[in-house]
Amino acid sequence: MKRLLLYCFLLVFIARPLYAQKVLSIKLDATINPATADFIHRAIEVAQNEKATCLLIHLNTPGGLLQSTRIIVSDMLESPVPVVVYVSPGGAHAGSAGVFITMAAHIAAMAPGTNIGAAHPVTTQGEMDTIMSAKATNDAMAFIRSIAKKRDRNVTWAVQAVSNSVSLTETEALENNVINLIASNEQELLNKIDGKKVTVSSGTVTLQTEHATVHTLEMGWGEKMLNILSDPNVAYILFLLGLYGLIFELYSPGAIFPGIIGGICMILALYTMHTLPVNYAGLALIVFGIILFLLEIKIVSHGLLAIGGVVSLLLGSMMLIRTGGTSAVTGLSWAVIITAVGVSALFFLFVVGLGLKAQRIKPAMGLEAMIGEIGQSLSELNPAGTVRMHGEIWKAFSAEGLIPEGVKVIVTGFLNLTLQVEQYNESSA
Repeated sequence: MKRLLLYCFLLVFIARPLYAQKVLSIKLDATINPATADFIHRAIEVAQNEKATCLLIHLNTPGGLLQSTRIIVSDMLESPVPVVVYVSPGGAHAGSAGVFITMAAHIAAMAPGTNIGAAHPVTTQGEMDTIMSAKATNDAMAFIRSIAKKRDRNVTWAVQAVSNSVSLTETEALENNVINLIASNEQELLNKIDGKKVTVSSGTVTLQTEHATVHTLEMGWGEKMLNILSDPNVAYILFLLGLYGLIFELYSPGAIFPGIIGGICMILALYTMHTLPVNYAGLALIVFGIILFLLEIKIVSHGLLAIGGVVSLLLGSMMLIRTGGTSAVTGLSWAVIITAVGVSALFFLFVVGLGLKAQRIKPAMGLEAMIGEIGQSLSELNPAGTVRMHGEIWKAFSAEGLIPEGVKVIVTGFLNLTLQVEQYNESSA
């Protein structure tokens, strides 16, 4: 009898943990870009392969690119594994693109002290014109309306979040059927969703999370690198460094190092710009500004080319990143723009200028150093003879007719080890 009671005890109190499953957890504290889209796609695949009971996304984002948002939402809607989005920790924000991702989750939760909303289409380069604004807004409204209907959430509020940029606190979001629950921490969340039934692409599943083991999945090295490079300021700096490195290599062939660094920076910048909404007019203005700086070094323009270069580089930098739709990808920082323009102007006008002037300085050694020096003919040059230069006797030939013995001559060139000279005229010197 005692043994039977012991078996019953073990069955009741231990069986449930034995059947508890795994929860795969990821943290998304960044803007929404191709790197974060790839990360979530990979996390869903890992959760499916490891037969996790659900994928838990800790979300804190100001928003991001609309195209990346669509990819993430599509993956979540078609996910065979339940996806739980948890806006956390306290003070976190699911803004702009984050609203779409939260609404697309099978279960949406928020921590105390968080908020969600403000998903109106924006641009970082000023106001969009009326037609473009209406197109972007209507497209975003239709997108979020379809998500809200799919997940049986508050369609009216979802539309207002896009059309009027409304935002809600966690308690307001719960009252308005925007999220499913509020949880102070991860374990409380797992306890509250335990036993809930959700419908995924493969059918209806029941979550077993109360005693689940939480496994954390980190971003891979490539995803972290792409996430860093997705910052427009980083792409801008890499592009300028790439230009400078290649210009250095062209002005000093054989230096190698500037060319290698410049090539790497340029390739990374172009790859990054491929993932960003780049304005190619701004890109052209930046390149044109660099060209004007180079021309200022070569051509005497009394500063006009330099001023044109500064204006072109400044305007191009302001126009470089253009965003539309539900995007919160920030434009270039003014601090970065002003610093880059100032450093570029100083670099080309002073550093490169001084370098080119140094190349024009008369050589101090070798035959090149003899050009322009004054000596005396030791014999008649008709056309060949000898001259005295710096106390040394040199073979020389006349570049223009007969030169008498004992007159001053000036070196105008050389052929092998023979000096080319002309008769020196003091009155015209």
